[in-house]
Amino acid sequence: MQTNFLIAAALLYLVCAFLPAAKGRMIAVLTPVAWLAHGAALWFDVMVPGSLRLGFAAMLSSALWISVAAYWIENRNFPLDGLRRMVMPCAAAAVALQGVFPGALIALQGRSPMFGWHIAVATLAYSTLTIAAFHAVLMALQESRLHTRTGSPGFLAAALDQLPALLTMEKLLFRLIGFGFTLLSLTVLSGIVFSEQLFGQALKWDHKSVFTLLSWLLFAALLAGRHFRGWRGKTALSFTLAGFATLLLAYVGTRFVLEVVLHRGFA
Repeated sequence: MQTNFLIAAALLYLVCAFLPAAKGRMIAVLTPVAWLAHGAALWFDVMVPGSLRLGFAAMLSSALWISVAAYWIENRNFPLDGLRRMVMPCAAAAVALQGVFPGALIALQGRSPMFGWHIAVATLAYSTLTIAAFHAVLMALQESRLHTRTGSPGFLAAALDQLPALLTMEKLLFRLIGFGFTLLSLTVLSGIVFSEQLFGQALKWDHKSVFTLLSWLLFAALLAGRHFRGWRGKTALSFTLAGFATLLLAYVGTRFVLEVVLHRGFA
């Protein structure tokens, strides 16, 4: 059953990605159907009785699942067709990876109830900052489009022309970053304070911890610079993408190396 949901979600995401903007009503119908199929596949894959199945593909898939929901909600208030062109293919790829790399089973017996909350908050933080990174890329493309508006618009260029003004996009970006930073702070705090209860050992300075803290510092610097120095434009976009890339290395990158390269279980 899980495989059927994975296939259905991936195919529907691809259809949603390549439908023209004129098919807005069809996209509005197919998006929640694809999202529900994706969510069902995640549920059957991750929620094993007495255990959790975790891995880099499941983390990435969960992040894109929440990102699709964020796109669908935001698109009801702002025309974000360009975001659809980026999020949907990435979501389809994440679903496919989930089917190929199932991850490892983590027994919940003997673990603190905080463990589940820590994983949930970390996934929400990662997901929120993922959609913020998509926003940052769109803004960079949108700004470039303003300076090179020549010839007939292509597949993505036409969608960029329909985006809200850059100032509106910037407000949305910092709203997402502020929320994502709060969740990331809770993730870091819970990891530090409850490390022994969560993982059965004191906090250790491994690659995941270092990259997570570095990402936290980058987003903290961005929000402080925005508040005190009025950072915006290329500076804000650079910090956003750097912070996201570091977070990607912390979670997905670390798990990918452990599972695929070193063939090790959850650590």
